[in-house]
Amino acid sequence: MKAVILAAGYGTRLQRDVTADDSGRFAHLAGVAKPLLPVGHRALASHWVHALLASGCVDRIYVVTNALYHAAFEDWAAQLSNVTIVSDQTRTNEERLGAVACLRLAIKHFQIDDDIIVIGGDTLFKEDFSLNRVKERFNNLQAKCDHSCLVMSYQCEDEETRKYGILEVDEDLRIVCMKEKPLPSETKSRNACPCFYVLSKQTLPLLDDFLKEKMDAPIAEKDAPGNFLSWLIPRAPVYVHQISGRFDVGNLPSYVDCDLYFREKLQDLESYMV
Repeated sequence: MKAVILAAGYGTRLQRDVTADDSGRFAHLAGVAKPLLPVGHRALASHWVHALLASGCVDRIYVVTNALYHAAFEDWAAQLSNVTIVSDQTRTNEERLGAVACLRLAIKHFQIDDDIIVIGGDTLFKEDFSLNRVKERFNNLQAKCDHSCLVMSYQCEDEETRKYGILEVDEDLRIVCMKEKPLPSETKSRNACPCFYVLSKQTLPLLDDFLKEKMDAPIAEKDAPGNFLSWLIPRAPVYVHQISGRFDVGNLPSYVDCDLYFREKLQDLESYMV
């Protein structure tokens, strides 16, 4: 199995917050890509690299970034094993290809013909998350149908449904549909879906179909990976794996909360997410 970390975003909200902060406490974060932000005693993405390799879930990790941050990611990866970087060649947020196109870029560029774990580069999970348990669940699903895919899900609050893609599932935890940012009254489900997908290699060609269908669509329809997931659900069996929650580093306050947790509350750094 391979892993693809999507890290080609520009972190515009976070960088805007850093620029606006006049305390000087966060000046060191200016111009730093979100996956390379220091979270506790490691860069955010380094937590994923350590856990992915320590768990034995993958034998190679690919990171898709942009031209602006490419050199920084290459310097970061030089200190790690089994991590390779590719740039989407864009330099501004307005030029961005979108997360789904970046995923396809990695698959084509590295000629990936394997099951893949797709990870949003600005997300970390709570301590109950285990890659070994995810791998076990995925393998069990694959034994029944080799087209099966697996995504993470956690329970959000009622008022948060309008912020996330919400998954509706059947009694076997197979996803029936995904509703994008619904009102609480529009669904009984509170299954929020972060960007962590385990995609079977049999479904990877569907990325081409999706992007061909969306060729003339606005970038917003190709950027959020949840749009591909929603499109995939009627075409392949996709199941949920329940976790307790995540850290989503979107702006400066959410970054500060995440960093503080990893510095003061994380119980076991070495076994985290393994």
